[in-house]
Amino acid sequence: MQYLLMIYSEENRWAEMTDAERQQGVAAYHAYTESLDKAGALVGANRLQHTNAATTVRFVDGKPQVLDGPYSDSKEQLAGYYLIDVPNLDAALAWASRCPGAAHGIMEVRPVWTAPYEAPSAA
Repeated sequence: MQYLLMIYSEENRWAEMTDAERQQGVAAYHAYTESLDKAGALVGANRLQHTNAATTVRFVDGKPQVLDGPYSDSKEQLAGYYLIDVPNLDAALAWASRCPGAAHGIMEVRPVWTAPYEAPSAA
């Protein structure tokens, strides 16, 4: 089953790091990505540009309204993601806990809906 591992972090944290800390962080992400790939779990991954590059589109009175900036105005922003294919949620959570992003931010794990796209059951 596929899961999206979303990495939320404070954008200004990267700017506050030393060059050595940044290099160490990049190396940690490369090693993590390589381990996912070697395990056959990696489907895709990307780092996102900062929120000053984000644009939000929403409908107001039936018309699209385009706004500069992210949807959520919070301290932690979506910084990147990994799309993985693993047997179950426990495996996805294990991979999320190993992600370097878990050490300095928040990891959100969400299953990907697969076809047929049926309505979720009421909880």
